Amino acid sequence: MTGIERVGVVGCGLMGAGIAEVCARAGLPVTVVERDAQAARSGCLRIIRSLDRATARGKLSAERRDAAADLITVVDQMEALHDRDLVIEAVAEDERLKADVFTCLDAVVTGDSAVLATNTSSVPVIRLAGVTGRPENVLGVHFFNPVPVLRLVELVPCLLTSTETATRAEAFVTGRLGKEVVRAPDRAGFVVNALLVPYLLAAVRMVESGGASAEDIDRGMVLGCAHPIGPLALTDLIGLDTTRAIAESLYAAFREPRFSPPPLLSRMVEAGLLGRKSGRGFHTYATEPQGEAATPAGPR
Repeated sequence: MTGIERVGVVGCGLMGAGIAEVCARAGLPVTVVERDAQAARSGCLRIIRSLDRATARGKLSAERRDAAADLITVVDQMEALHDRDLVIEAVAEDERLKADVFTCLDAVVTGDSAVLATNTSSVPVIRLAGVTGRPENVLGVHFFNPVPVLRLVELVPCLLTSTETATRAEAFVTGRLGKEVVRAPDRAGFVVNALLVPYLLAAVRMVESGGASAEDIDRGMVLGCAHPIGPLALTDLIGLDTTRAIAESLYAAFREPRFSPPPLLSRMVEAGLLGRKSGRGFHTYATEPQGEAATPAGPR
């Protein structure tokens, strides 16, 4: 037994919404906190649309869809997380913002054994644990997008995470959520992004240098290497702003050129070309409400 029966999520973007959904589909009551009432309404709609898509595709019965929806509450008050056994932070990939969330959670969540987890892609967990008075309860629990589909979770204990916390978190993720776990060291990028991000940045540099079009790069990797999605379409899915933030964190930690964000990536972020969530990145997308993901519609 993990003792985790009530889950909280901070942030209801694509990642937070997906985490809330998989927890509710596992039969757990989930309270999700957003920054304001409008964002809470948008987050709730995002979760409902995802459940509806799963039902329409035959992946989820109507009864299970309704049961999951009834277990999710989206609010705009952090105090609503006071009784949670596990809270997962899933806000934007900004270290200061995440640290502010953990400072607040430390004050709000009352249970001495409550697990405080971060879904960060690249921020060292020790920096977030260090702003709390209970670093032994803090670790990384990094899901992958789309959360309801991808089975992997990176479990990232920091130097101060207790063995009990890591064991409870792993048992919860594998037993209750049915995911697969890899243990990752607490270093920028962990395992997956430390390997993935240089590959994505290399694709951006190829476009930047005129070596190939975005469409041809993606077609080449899908048809020539059997990748399910090309690197630039994947960058669009992740979000160009998020990709740049991860790259900056990796470069700050290791000072290796392969982690440095290419100028083209930075210019696109500054222009608001963020990928699927903005309707345009390296490819263009049919715009859907509330930032829902769309289907690639051709090259940039």
